[in-house]
Amino acid sequence: MKVSDPSLLRRFRPASIRGRITVIVTAFATLLLIPTGILGSMVARQAFSTAVWLDARQEAALTAAAWRSGHFHHLITPQVTGVDLVQVVAPNRRVLAASPAAQGMPPLSSFWPSEEDPMQDVQACTHDGIGCLHLSALRVMPGPDSPVVYAGRPIDGFTPVAMFDLLFTVEVSVLVLLTAWAAWKIAGRTLRPVEAIRSDLAAVNVNDLDTRVPVPAGDDEIARLARTVNSTLARIERAKLTTERALRRQREFAADASHELRTPLAGLRTQLEEAQLHPDETDLRSLLKDALLDVERLETIIDDLLLLAKVGATAPDRKPVDMSALVRDEVARRSDRIPVRLQLEDGVRMHAAPLHLARLLTNLLDNAQRHARSVAEVGLRRADGFVELWVSDDGPGVPVGERERVFERFTRSDTARSRGRGGAGLGLAIARDIARAHCGSLVASESPYGGAMFVLRLPVSGCPPTADAAPTPAAIPGAAGAYAEPSQVENTPVPATERRA
Repeated sequence: MKVSDPSLLRRFRPASIRGRITVIVTAFATLLLIPTGILGSMVARQAFSTAVWLDARQEAALTAAAWRSGHFHHLITPQVTGVDLVQVVAPNRRVLAASPAAQGMPPLSSFWPSEEDPMQDVQACTHDGIGCLHLSALRVMPGPDSPVVYAGRPIDGFTPVAMFDLLFTVEVSVLVLLTAWAAWKIAGRTLRPVEAIRSDLAAVNVNDLDTRVPVPAGDDEIARLARTVNSTLARIERAKLTTERALRRQREFAADASHELRTPLAGLRTQLEEAQLHPDETDLRSLLKDALLDVERLETIIDDLLLLAKVGATAPDRKPVDMSALVRDEVARRSDRIPVRLQLEDGVRMHAAPLHLARLLTNLLDNAQRHARSVAEVGLRRADGFVELWVSDDGPGVPVGERERVFERFTRSDTARSRGRGGAGLGLAIARDIARAHCGSLVASESPYGGAMFVLRLPVSGCPPTADAAPTPAAIPGAAGAYAEPSQVENTPVPATERRA
């Protein structure tokens, strides 16, 4: 059986979280403490080695100074304790003087320091019976004929490294055992309330989402976990209600969509069947004209449905937009029955999707032209980090009780239900979805001209980086209610005609 066999790994894996935590913490402690002990031992060895080099350098410097002053000629008396191998060697490799321990020995090293670097630390292993040596080589004088002083001692047998190795081994072993014991105790005490939470959570089912788990005292992780579980249960309960409402709206939307698509299809089928039954009495031009109108109506409904699905599912491609220029361009390319008045503040810029905003403005202007008697007005300004755009008319207006319903899909007023004037009932729904996709709001209110006024409010800097296509109310600064869409809009600019009056 291979060691990596999953069944073998499961057999040796602790069954409880407490045991797993203890094993993991102990393994990490072992991985951390063993290299620490090895590093400490290496540092201790290096400290002793550094002390040896320092002693050898000091003895070499003292011997060179004594040689220059002529205090000795053949016998050297070491002055640093422990450094007993000292020689003064001429350039021809002849030993000029030596300490008692180095008497009769050849030069301690073949290394010869240069004039640019007169002192070097070397390790020599050329002497039988002595072993390797820590040596410091120093030129006595700066000239090329200067002798060299070698001072050092054997490597083995001068540091108590075994004692330090044993000390670090015992210390690491004790620390690993203490870590395992502490992890076992702390994990057991910490996970004790989890069983109570688990048992209560196991009793929760989809038909009883109002159950909540007990919250321990304090503000530790378990208490926060319990509060998070309770919050999640509350969100699940709200999501269940929201899902039920969404499913109901989806069924209604499917029914409305099928009805709206069936009407032009039924009309088109009737015309074609009548033309088939009475080909001689059919005016071909009139038939083709009516058929093309029904096909155009079908294309409009399908395009609007696809746009609604796209706006609600994906975030728009935002970029810097000059809103003042966009409004002027959109109004200039229209040929409406009522000229559109403009109250635009110049230089209003924001971060948005220009194609979506153009579609939103087109839908609002189509709605205004459909209901206005003689006035259709578009205004634009920037205020408190937001861009405000309003479209008003002097038509019949929107009753207070209908100002939210007009944004529902396939909702049309009684005056807009004729095929000649009315739309599919998707224009305002598309406009509001575009506003929400830009973390803004679109509301209906009363126009100063007596008709309807639709006010769009968008943040200048665009949605936050983490905002989705359909933001939550918290994503809109200053929101009061869902997307900050009250039935009335305050601080709306007064039309130019009333300011003149």
